[in-house]
Amino acid sequence: MRSPLAYNRDYALNAICPYFTMFPLEYPLRVIKKHSSENPVIVDPFCGRGTTIYAARKLGLRSYGFDTSPIAVAIAKAKLASASVERVIALAEHLLQRQPSDLPDTEFFKAAYSSDTLLDICRLREGLMLLPDESDESTLLRAAALGCLHGPLANDVSLSGYFSNQMPRTFASKPDYSVRYWKQNGLEAPHVQVLAVLRRKLERISELGSTAVGSFRRIMCADARTAAPYRNLTGRFVVVTSPPYYGMRTYVQDQWLRNWFLGGPAQVHYETDMQLRHSSHECFVHDLARVWSHLRKRAEAIDLYVRLGTIPSVKSDARALLKASLDESSGWRLVSTRRADTASAGKRQADQMGKSTPEDEFDFHAVAN
Repeated sequence: MRSPLAYNRDYALNAICPYFTMFPLEYPLRVIKKHSSENPVIVDPFCGRGTTIYAARKLGLRSYGFDTSPIAVAIAKAKLASASVERVIALAEHLLQRQPSDLPDTEFFKAAYSSDTLLDICRLREGLMLLPDESDESTLLRAAALGCLHGPLANDVSLSGYFSNQMPRTFASKPDYSVRYWKQNGLEAPHVQVLAVLRRKLERISELGSTAVGSFRRIMCADARTAAPYRNLTGRFVVVTSPPYYGMRTYVQDQWLRNWFLGGPAQVHYETDMQLRHSSHECFVHDLARVWSHLRKRAEAIDLYVRLGTIPSVKSDARALLKASLDESSGWRLVSTRRADTASAGKRQADQMGKSTPEDEFDFHAVAN
């Protein structure tokens, strides 16, 4: 059996920051390859950490992505950035010379990071926030820092890949739970060198300086239900996307520590104003239909590929929801509905925490009439 591309170092840029709801790279690569001779514009209105964007980069095609999560957008932008390791590290060294004005002193932060490590993290955080303009170097440094912000403890601290005390690498456990866990298990934050950890991560990405078609500025923090993100889009579209599954509403909250690094609060907030509505099946369908309508209006021709599933805690039928959204949008013909791959492809959202049995996921293909 072939190993998943997630473990192939030739695709290491896609793994610059682990993210719990990523779908497997094999899926967008397979879909986009079928259309590559048409030189389409690749669009993902729910781009997450940018796997579709990265697949388009590997195949030399233009791409655009939107997401309402600032964490997702920061990671996805790195998929269209290009710079040498030394240029990224030089920026980090420059930012580490500053003195931060905001150093959190909660019990969580004191237990999550050694004092020297936290100081350097805050230097990077504020330095990146205060840059007058984004660059390829800052885009890659930000994504790499997000990827190193939390994760498992290393047996040898000199080889650590993360800055933090023991934590998951794909989502941030809540502060109170984390502190209790560390106390109960006698775990202390490691004294790691932030710059060394970043260099180890970046040096594993052999394609860091390879040329990308387009700019990281084509990835926007935007609500795909509105018309604004699509204004500069036109042409022949291939859309490969995976919307939030019905009932999944805590993307930013489950990434609260990375959100803090980007300038958010140092605690968990639960606002969900910019996300698809999950208050009822009808609201969810209506919001999806708005996205499909915007795409269809801007495209000269369009193939829409959607991966959608269900989560065990919420009663829903992914096939019925997707079909209803296409019907409400109107002007679509559903070409095929297939069960999504398993094994190396993995279950994307349904078992994000590894605590329950994944439900069915389906791959849909539709075209505009």
